[in-house]
Amino acid sequence: MKQALINTLKVAVPLALGVWLVVYFYRALAPEQREQLFEAFRVADMRWLWLSLILAWLSHVSRAWRWRYLLDHLDHRPGFWPCYHAVMVGYFMNMLLPRAGEASRAALLYRTDDVPFAQGFGTILAERAVDMVMLLGIAFLTLWLQVDKIALFQERIAAFRAGDAPTADPSHWRGLLFAVAVVAVLSVVALLILKPTLRHKLQELARGFLDGLRSVLHTRHKLLFVLHTLAIWGLYLLMFRVGFYCLPSTAEVPLAGVLAGFIAGSIGIILVQGGIGAYPAFVALIVTIYMGLPEGGGLIQPDALAMGWLLWFVQTILLITLGGVSLLLAARQRRTA
Repeated sequence: MKQALINTLKVAVPLALGVWLVVYFYRALAPEQREQLFEAFRVADMRWLWLSLILAWLSHVSRAWRWRYLLDHLDHRPGFWPCYHAVMVGYFMNMLLPRAGEASRAALLYRTDDVPFAQGFGTILAERAVDMVMLLGIAFLTLWLQVDKIALFQERIAAFRAGDAPTADPSHWRGLLFAVAVVAVLSVVALLILKPTLRHKLQELARGFLDGLRSVLHTRHKLLFVLHTLAIWGLYLLMFRVGFYCLPSTAEVPLAGVLAGFIAGSIGIILVQGGIGAYPAFVALIVTIYMGLPEGGGLIQPDALAMGWLLWFVQTILLITLGGVSLLLAARQRRTA
């Protein structure tokens, strides 16, 4: 019962935050701005969004190929399609439950190709470490390109927070967070001491993660691994940039604005399950800086919000559709194996 409640809260809290952001930004629009928002939806050029979808799919294909190089170092050689289906199922599961994608991806490859779960999961965590380095690199590049706008970013974020409920004394929150952290650490230590089975499983996962890191450093296909990593993130950025062309008003946003919007959208996906509400809101909040403040006041341009919603919608539909298809095909492959 307690675990079920925790699992429910893991989904409900981020979802509630996403819904709150949708309502907050919609209500912040003046009546004429709401009309502009829906007009932007009507006039959007869907051809650019279709191209964005193709680029997104190619990034997933490249990710599946890259994963095979890490598994090869551990003497596992699954075919491309099992890896591809596992990647897409992972994305699909992440839409439903927080962090469920990594575990389901490793579990599926274990069922289809007998890759040990700990090793498969370890390579996925190692991939995440590499991807985090890439995201941080893009973030530093973004800051370097627009140092002059950092104060404006801070001002915009402060204006957004000013519309929220009054905040409590910061020292109170710091004390509360410290107490929660201490209790959490002590609880984990107690579980590791009292539950040998749990300790053993965590040790296996730790060994799998170390194996995954070694596979990144010592893979026999270092050049191809690097090229696929660059391809994945290049396609991510290109997919995002292409989406700006769906509306004439967002097509003129400069590269610095595209990069800033990309980082903002990535943060939105990290904070809220599936990025609902947060992704379009954060993208619009930052991209508006490069489009000028909207007429009639407010924090965001209606067209920037519409573009964020369109990008989020097509990416979500892609992951749900292809992830669901991969789930069915992988199950069929297992039954007929």
